[in-house]
Amino acid sequence: MKPSAEYIKLCGVADEDTGKYKKSFIGKGELLFMADKIIENNQVTVIGEVVSEFTYSHEVFGEGFYMVELLVKRLSNSCDRIPVMISERLIDVTQDCRGEYLMVSGQFRSYNRHEETKNRLVLSVFAREIEFIEEEPDGARTNHILLEGYMCKRPVYRKTPLGREIADILLAVNRPYGKSDYIPCICWGRNARYASNFDVGEHVRIFGRIQSREYVKKLSETQTETRIAYEVSVSKLECVEEF
Repeated sequence: MKPSAEYIKLCGVADEDTGKYKKSFIGKGELLFMADKIIENNQVTVIGEVVSEFTYSHEVFGEGFYMVELLVKRLSNSCDRIPVMISERLIDVTQDCRGEYLMVSGQFRSYNRHEETKNRLVLSVFAREIEFIEEEPDGARTNHILLEGYMCKRPVYRKTPLGREIADILLAVNRPYGKSDYIPCICWGRNARYASNFDVGEHVRIFGRIQSREYVKKLSETQTETRIAYEVSVSKLECVEEF
């Protein structure tokens, strides 16, 4: 039997990414506080052209969620192809919106998808608010993200053959009910040097943009597959003092 709305509010939550129901003995006041907190530590806004149709993902208590892709322009005029998960209650998913421009505000989320013998980290923007816009954006403020979380593992610091400094970090961004989103981030230059000294568990706040990049996955000795990876390109980062 489906739980009542009041029961869900007081005692549990449906995972919006997977549709699975998790029981949680949390008071109503604490539930509201945690919901506010999660919005503060994971904020994304992207503006771009819709370049795919809506494809069904899953359903949570009668609410369907769909995937769509946005082509988001950079200042350099190159583009990032960003996946967005959106509720059928925010937009008419039966319409073909390709060619239209959409502003999406929400959170950058992750989940593990099991593939053959291992899990694969899948990332997308979870839409909380959307708005159609009439003009093509110029790339100035089309893609920005704020994340606050904790270092999952030691940063990987390296230099390119041309001497550019890079550091890869994996940030755990907490959600209510014991869940976390695991977000790969890449730092450049002095930010890379600074991040290279972070310890596991360090509390970090970052600002940047979501970027996509293609890579070739080797499936066997004779087979390869072109895939798209998503990560946060960091423009600013800072340690958060614990009180």
